[in-house]
Amino acid sequence: MWLLIAFIAVPVIEIFLFIQVGGAIGTPWTLLIVIVTAILGTYFVRSQGLATLARLQGSFHEMRDPTEPLVHGAMILFAGALLLTPGFFTDAVGFSLMVPQFRTFMFEALRKRVKVSSFSTFQTTNPGSHYNRGDVVDGDVIDGDFEEVKDTSDAPKGPSGWTKH
Repeated sequence: MWLLIAFIAVPVIEIFLFIQVGGAIGTPWTLLIVIVTAILGTYFVRSQGLATLARLQGSFHEMRDPTEPLVHGAMILFAGALLLTPGFFTDAVGFSLMVPQFRTFMFEALRKRVKVSSFSTFQTTNPGSHYNRGDVVDGDVIDGDFEEVKDTSDAPKGPSGWTKH
């Protein structure tokens, strides 16, 4: 229901704002503002997206919970879509999502509303798991077969020209 209201309300708000702003400053200036906000939005999404990607990689590297950088990245992506959409209301929401403190506030508000009831990881020692096909012999030992493949091609041995340092 909320999605239907948003799909009706947002275009109505945008049309109203276009008429009001266009009447006050003129059509050329209104179009210029729309184009400039799209360009600025692209720049902000790129710079903040790369910074958030670096924080996400850092959280993986340091084995920390990646939830916050992932949510920030999703908000930046959503902000980019809003900033590329012509309109003053969508630009205002998009630029507000570009402010890290606002994203943190939104993340904390979402965290309070979402409750994680359980968390589990993939384990290979559960014989009833659908990931195991009867290959688990004892604990973490997996029974398997292998065949050594000999390279009989005429390809040169050693590093290629692409891998030289």
